[in-house]
Amino acid sequence: MCNEAKEEWINGQCKEIEDCKKADNAYMHQKINDIASKKRTAQGGCIKSKDGKILMETLDILERWSEYIQELFYDERGQQPETQKPIEGPPILKAEVEKTINDMKNGKAAGPDQIPIELLQALGNWGIDQLTKLLNRIYDTGNIPKDMLISTFITLQKKPGATECENHRTISLMSHTLKLLFKIRLTRIRSKIKPEISETKFGFVAN
Repeated sequence: MCNEAKEEWINGQCKEIEDCKKADNAYMHQKINDIASKKRTAQGGCIKSKDGKILMETLDILERWSEYIQELFYDERGQQPETQKPIEGPPILKAEVEKTINDMKNGKAAGPDQIPIELLQALGNWGIDQLTKLLNRIYDTGNIPKDMLISTFITLQKKPGATECENHRTISLMSHTLKLLFKIRLTRIRSKIKPEISETKFGFVAN
């Protein structure tokens, strides 16, 4: 039935092309390209369970993804180590926050808090002051607010028609405010590590 429907649709498109052959050449060529050009394979949506059974129901699919993600990020250490106060160091500076915000790329999907980097940039001088206070509080105590730790996982097929979880890439959409803290810390770490990197390891450093 799918093949018959597809053939009927193609025949209808061909007839439309023939009818507009003399009247509208541009539209005719556009229709030909629509039919002849390769189209990206749509994502099926179904996924296989652990024992190889095809899951079609949304709830079953979500449960399978939840199971897979938990296994993927399972911490073999068992219980999470207790949060310890970090070694005392220089506080995060307003200049660091401002530079990092300006360096972050626009147009990136927001995390569950729905706050994109463009909004942080639009807060101006007052916003940078408030962010600096917030990040220093997190930095000093080691306690990150729970709502900032929530991520939304997105799955992308490595190849068309993939039904196994392993054949998908998983990316997480996380809070841009938390990204801001991570990037500041990463910049500080790099400044300490850079003098220790051998010249033969140039492939792992900027420029």
